[in-house]
Amino acid sequence: MNSAHNMNKIINKTITKQEHIQSLWGGYGELLRCYFQDIPNSVVVKRIQIPSVKILRGKAEIFSHERKLRSYQVELFWYQNYADLCNEFCRVPILIESDTQKNEIYFVLEDLNAAGYLLRKRSLQLEEAKSCLKWLANFHALFLGKKPQGLWKTGTYWHLKTRPFELENLKEKDWISAAPLIDKALSQAEFLTFVHGDAKLSNFCFSPNGAAAAVDFQYVGGGVGVKDVAYFLDSCFTEDFIQQNESKLLDFYFNMLKNVLCKLHPQVDTDAIEREWRRLYDFAWVDFYRFLKGWTFESSRISDYTKNLTKKVFSQI
Repeated sequence: MNSAHNMNKIINKTITKQEHIQSLWGGYGELLRCYFQDIPNSVVVKRIQIPSVKILRGKAEIFSHERKLRSYQVELFWYQNYADLCNEFCRVPILIESDTQKNEIYFVLEDLNAAGYLLRKRSLQLEEAKSCLKWLANFHALFLGKKPQGLWKTGTYWHLKTRPFELENLKEKDWISAAPLIDKALSQAEFLTFVHGDAKLSNFCFSPNGAAAAVDFQYVGGGVGVKDVAYFLDSCFTEDFIQQNESKLLDFYFNMLKNVLCKLHPQVDTDAIEREWRRLYDFAWVDFYRFLKGWTFESSRISDYTKNLTKKVFSQI
């Protein structure tokens, strides 16, 4: 049974045209833009093709495979149970239909292009980055204190529990002993929310007036908001640029976060949240570097910015 026939059945309309957008990470399927008879707007279909466990080699590949499968289950649960809570200030696509078959999972999603978020950017200026920081601040404020039921208990794809093999690759004793302490500081924070979990630049869509929307919720779950912030900044700026503009970027995020929290959660101590999350921004940055260091990262490439944050965090644990 081919994919077009499957999608015809799912949406109960005849597909008239489809375009390949991109392949999914690791060869697990593809994103398609599809047009159906009698439906005015296009939709985006996320087609997950599950490979056979028989072709996987070794514990690391099997562990990675199981993590990916879990991520798609989490994403489906997210769209079915939480996405509707998002508002225009943290815009996400609407789930239209979904279907799970033996070796395939289908997400039929609103096409954000058709909704006006038709721009993709490979780089940002400082002012442009504020659109994404605004999205993150609204998202984190909206889900502050909410339990991530059905999602990852700890969001992000690099957190320590889901990356045991990368931890094994670390050679330096100080990193091996520091990694669980950094993870503990982040996961046991007083103020937790939902994090997007993969808030890189390529997962944001933009409207002509500069507003941002986000896609790809495979690693959404609990955490401190600055995990998203640190990862987002790393995805679109050089570390030299971040070092020069860190205060401007973080000030904007926290000012926006506190403004939204005052409206949505007037009872919370916004100053206490800012104090805790500002301190944990350094931990979040170093935690992601820990993952890179154990994955494929060359330690010789470490910048002064990361070196300084690492020294600062190591002195606090």
